[in-house]
Amino acid sequence: MQIFFSPYSPFVRKCLITAWELGLHERIELLPSNAHPVQRSQALVAINPLGKVPTFYTDEQQVLYDSRVICEYLNALAQGEIFPCQLGPRMQALTLQALGDGMLEACLLARYEEVARPAAYQWSDWRAAQLDKVRSGLAHLEPQAAQLAQRVDIGTITLACVLWYLDLRFAAYGWRGQYPRLAAWYAAFSQRGSMRHEWALAPGG
Repeated sequence: MQIFFSPYSPFVRKCLITAWELGLHERIELLPSNAHPVQRSQALVAINPLGKVPTFYTDEQQVLYDSRVICEYLNALAQGEIFPCQLGPRMQALTLQALGDGMLEACLLARYEEVARPAAYQWSDWRAAQLDKVRSGLAHLEPQAAQLAQRVDIGTITLACVLWYLDLRFAAYGWRGQYPRLAAWYAAFSQRGSMRHEWALAPGG
């Protein structure tokens, strides 16, 4: 299996953490990519019309995208429980994934507004509104943090990727001081091998 890789993509990271938790990470080759929101990679567009990562090849060379599809495929392949089988826990995990994905998309829009849009056209209110989606998501989850402690599913993996990306790109946001229960949950979840691993292309990749 192969995945087009960026070390800074939270959605790629979500797929790789899922693969690790399912014991599949050593079967996945990381492929270089140069996905960009404006300067689109035509090589990647030829494989995925959206030109985005993650884009994934199965062993049978079937192309999969986006992270939701890739993670569900990996879970089915491993017959895992990252997507719970029981209806209640499954819907709970999928809903948290949807919230986390929405927060990540808002983070990326805020990031692109700052680094991809020319300064003369940047809209500070737009960027603030995107980050407010992150704020409201974290505020919603803060009282629920204790309920996440025993869960390793697609929802908690996605949430961990949100918090990882905030640390990476929005360090000044200071989310830990505002959401101490989520901070405690993340500190514990971050000790997992899947979270501690440093993903990188092979030499010459």
